[in-house]
Amino acid sequence: MSAGAFGPLTPDFVLTAVETLGLACDGRLLTLNSYENRVYQVGIDGAAPLIAKFYRPGRWSDGAILEEHGFLAELAEAEIPAVPALEIGGQTLHHHDGFRFALFARRGGRAPELDRPEVLGWLGRFLGRIHAVGGCQPFAERPTLDIASFGEQPRDEILHSAFLPAELREPWHTVVDQALASVRRCYERAGALPHLRLHGDCHAGNVLWTDAGPHFVDFDDARNGPAIQDLWMLLSGDTQAMARQLDHVLEGYEQFADFDTKSLHLVEALRTLRLIHYAGWIAKRWSDPAFPAAFGWFDSPRYWQDQILALREQIALMDESPLVQQF
Repeated sequence: MSAGAFGPLTPDFVLTAVETLGLACDGRLLTLNSYENRVYQVGIDGAAPLIAKFYRPGRWSDGAILEEHGFLAELAEAEIPAVPALEIGGQTLHHHDGFRFALFARRGGRAPELDRPEVLGWLGRFLGRIHAVGGCQPFAERPTLDIASFGEQPRDEILHSAFLPAELREPWHTVVDQALASVRRCYERAGALPHLRLHGDCHAGNVLWTDAGPHFVDFDDARNGPAIQDLWMLLSGDTQAMARQLDHVLEGYEQFADFDTKSLHLVEALRTLRLIHYAGWIAKRWSDPAFPAAFGWFDSPRYWQDQILALREQIALMDESPLVQQF
């Protein structure tokens, strides 16, 4: 199915899908922010609203989605604050007229204050607990974060697309290949690191904070990979600031899981792969009408010029491995 196949998801379609599970909707429907999937808050008659997540057709197999649900259930059983898919009729993954969807309890919260040491330590403790569970067994159906899928494949997709302006095609191709060579050197310096089940996209937007502490949402990108993938996106600022932040995160993290400092060689490498993968993701999803509307600057010369500069900066950072020098 094409990326544009979300078209049939009208309000009536969504409400009907939810009601096939024996739930009575009260007609309230709120579209929530999501590009990869479609997510809605659905009012339930006489009960709290639920979150309905409709999966992008063709992205994951049923088995891969069920692995996400299984991981969330393991975390919930261990009393780790993640939101599991609700089991209805003995199933967490449901089908309606060609679409797959799951329901979740609604959990609110605010953005975490990542400039506060106690917040970073709290997040570190919960990530350590998530990784202790994630290390028990790997995903079988879900992929591994690697250079091929996050760097080489999106590079090739962009080169075979019409998004790169002709005058920037060769400069971008040259710098992205140089960046990937630096990424490989970072992986060589890090050596063999254990892979475990990860959140996969653990930025501040996927952490909701309440007075009771944080909970983690949106495990849609969960995959196998090195633990540092779930830590580095919580860090920002210059090298000294990131080193202080990582200290606070690790103070909590190492109460529940071991941390190998060799993985710090991957911080800037993973940041570089994310830059390349993000551009490839937009290119790949362009036929979804939500993407041109949200990323209208994507085919502008300015965007690709900025990407070239960002990749050059990343090459310098990867060669220096600045965080490694701080530890």
